[in-house]
Amino acid sequence: MAKKTPSANQQPPQAGSASRPTWLNDLRYGRSVSLNFFRRNAWLLISIIVALVALMGLRYKTKTKMQEIKALERELVRSESAKLQEKADYMSLIRESEMQRLVDRHGLGLTFPEQPPYTLSCDE
Repeated sequence: MAKKTPSANQQPPQAGSASRPTWLNDLRYGRSVSLNFFRRNAWLLISIIVALVALMGLRYKTKTKMQEIKALERELVRSESAKLQEKADYMSLIRESEMQRLVDRHGLGLTFPEQPPYTLSCDE
């Protein structure tokens, strides 16, 4: 057996490759996502997952509350418009001529007083 000698095309390992960060090599070869990694960082991973689930829940809750607010605002606008319509109907009913017409129509025999009301006082 003959000893193998490095040929001219083969270069010995460079010293610069050893200075490459180990985390980059670990990531490149998949060693950073090993079972050991998950065991060491289990508390961090669990807290991140809990935080993400909490944020998703908060977002869902916010969206449903916003939809409820929009529905209530629409209902408020409708109620205000109904209130204005009822007020207009009421104002038309309390006009003196309208009231007199209703009294005459129902035959109640009521009349409007000629004098304004006055207050009785008791002198002792």
